[in-house]
Formats: sequence, structure tokens, C-alpha cells
Amino acid sequence: MIELVAISLGGGWGVVWDKEVEARWQQLTDEVMTGMKEWRLQHPKATFREIEAALDERLARVRARMLQDVALASAAAEVRMAKPEDRPRCPKCGHLMEARGQDTRSLTTNYNQTIDLKRSYAVCPVCETGLFPPR
Repeated sequence: MIELVAISLGGGWGVVWDKEVEARWQQLTDEVMTGMKEWRLQHPKATFREIEAALDERLARVRARMLQDVALASAAAEVRMAKPEDRPRCPKCGHLMEARGQDTRSLTTNYNQTIDLKRSYAVCPVCETGLFPPR
């Protein structure tokens, strides 16, 4: 679970991730550096394409974790905390959506990494159309 810190942004409020999240990103980045050094020692005659593939494989894990953390730090992750004017509108009838609990969705990134997003499920109070995650 990401600890979010609320900050004032030009008259409104926003959320950012905490130092623990940044430390986790740094650890993952350090693992990429170490992994590439080890890989290169084991593959001294690797082609450019092989080096690129090895790097992309390692960076994909960091990218997925950062993507997950940033998405979860988004104000859109928590509809019930949003001001009415910031809540999503129903794509069918245009009314403001309301929060109806949370759910988890698994998504696959461009580099085939799976991430889980626990976000608010939003429902239109008029036509009962649902959005998850809300837009």
C-alpha cells in the first residue's frame, strides 16, 4: 500500500508518493545497474540487440513499479476524496459519478509486466453506468 501525502497545489490539493516509494524505486534502479554489470560479464560478446533486450527486460520491472505507484498516487484513484467538479462524468448521460467502494484491476504494460491497481469504482446515480478505474 502506498502512503500518500497531500500537498497544496495552487489553491487545490494533490497527492504525491512518500519517501518509501522513492527508496523502492532507487533500490529497483540499483538492481538494474547490478544486473546489467553481471549480465555483461557473462556475455562479453553480446550484440547491440542482445544488450538492448537485456536492458529492456530489467528496466521493464522498474517501469512497471513506477507506473503502478504513480497511478495509485493519482487523485483519480480515489473518487470519494475528489471535489465534485473533479469527479468523472458518466459517459452515457453526463451526470457526476459517485464512488461505490474499491476494486483491483490487473493490467499488462507495454513490456509485458503485470501491475495491480486498487482504485475506486464509480457509478452514475442516474443511469447506473459504472467506471473502473474512473477516467
